[in-house]
Amino acid sequence: MKKIAVVILNWNGRDLLEKFLPAVLRHTLSENCDVVIADNASSDGSVEFLSSACPEIPLIVFDKNYGFADGYNKTLQQVDSEYVVLLNSDVETTENWLQILVSYLENHPDTAAVQPKIRSYSRKQYFEYAGAAGGFIDHYGYPFCRGRILESLEEDKGQYNAEIPVFWATGACLCIRRKDFLEAGGLDARFFAHMEEIDLCWRLNARGRKIACVPSSVVYHVGGASLSKEDPRKTYLNFRNNLLMLYKNVSKEDLPKVFLVRYILDALAFAHLFVQGNFKNAKSVFDAHRDFLKMCSSYKQTRKENLSKTTVKNIPGVLQESILWNYYFKGKKTYRSI
Repeated sequence: MKKIAVVILNWNGRDLLEKFLPAVLRHTLSENCDVVIADNASSDGSVEFLSSACPEIPLIVFDKNYGFADGYNKTLQQVDSEYVVLLNSDVETTENWLQILVSYLENHPDTAAVQPKIRSYSRKQYFEYAGAAGGFIDHYGYPFCRGRILESLEEDKGQYNAEIPVFWATGACLCIRRKDFLEAGGLDARFFAHMEEIDLCWRLNARGRKIACVPSSVVYHVGGASLSKEDPRKTYLNFRNNLLMLYKNVSKEDLPKVFLVRYILDALAFAHLFVQGNFKNAKSVFDAHRDFLKMCSSYKQTRKENLSKTTVKNIPGVLQESILWNYYFKGKKTYRSI
């Protein structure tokens, strides 16, 4: 294997591969970098397309859909590169996007992972929801970004061009040292999909490894290619996995208060969806809490391990208040206003 591997995990994304893979290959392949595609048991002809159109590209085919989390875990066990990039199939790359990210890691040995600036593919002057210009989190587990607070996306006017440490880097385009990925335990396979990269970055931060955004590298992301924002399955995974992430990582002192507030906020979210007539998504919130409680016992050892390996108590990038309060009651809808 070469020094860098760009890994695309595909599930029924033949159309996306046809559209975006040529640019990835053009901007990425070099004497130091391979592109590897792993397929999560697609049924749309993806494997046949790749075997015919790109026979030179290494292809890993799984026997079933392992989800985003374990699909990448299993792939990275087979990819022996110093640096790996987890790249969504619905990402349009640009010139030098990869060289900039790897160069930053080479010059910052204390940094485990980086992300580029993520712009929207459909509105190219605007940031994209999943990552924007670097991810942060509030005291109660709600993620937000430079350039995206909840549902409000900012136009990119260069206001977030500075390279900065962040709490989390997006899984849509995550450049990480393979050693750090493996030593931190990889992505939580039980999550299946959603929140897994934030959980991984939480562990890395807590163990003294830094995460950064390097905005001079730019990619464009379609977003929602596997599950749309309104899909009840996505609502379920986001709520359940966020609760699991909090249980795994929040300190013993903070956990009771954090969960008390989260139960109240999630009850309000349930009521809001129900009153709107969005019964399926309301049920997803209820199901997420039910299944979280069922899964807690299986996470006790994981929580114990995470807390025992924590060396950084006050991780940078955590807003010590509620992003919802800032957004809805204070009217602060941009990162700079917080």
